[in-house]
Amino acid sequence: MSADTLPLAQALASALIARQWMLATAESCTGGLIAGACTDLSGSSTWFERGFVSYSNAAKTELLGVPAGLIGQHGAVSEAVARAMVQGALRHSAAQVAVAVTGVAGPTGGTPDKPVGLVWFGFALPDRVLTEPMNFAGDRAAVRDATVRHALQRLGEMLA
Repeated sequence: MSADTLPLAQALASALIARQWMLATAESCTGGLIAGACTDLSGSSTWFERGFVSYSNAAKTELLGVPAGLIGQHGAVSEAVARAMVQGALRHSAAQVAVAVTGVAGPTGGTPDKPVGLVWFGFALPDRVLTEPMNFAGDRAAVRDATVRHALQRLGEMLA
């Protein structure tokens, strides 16, 4: 875990523990790095429930229940798929809170509509689901690292 990620994970942990809530993650472009950042903390089993690494489209459908037609219509990197992923993470876990990410980490795979660095986030809390796109600069590692930081930070802010 990078030094700047640790305080974000700790703040998120404190907010979840205070509410006695559990977190689930649904990750595509980060390949489990968000779950890894969470479980780097000792005692994370009290607030981290599970992580889904749904890198392929088939995995999104099989693990999270994302309709294949939705992926076909909007593409894996889309608001609709991020929303379906985060909702699926809640449905397929005992968590009350979830985060999902789907994006183009690069260096290949970008298009004019979906450039390298575009990541769609889904956030689910007991009373709402929010989505947002972010565009991160840099190489593959930088995009993935920025995605982890943003996921932890935004979820922490939503629970603050």
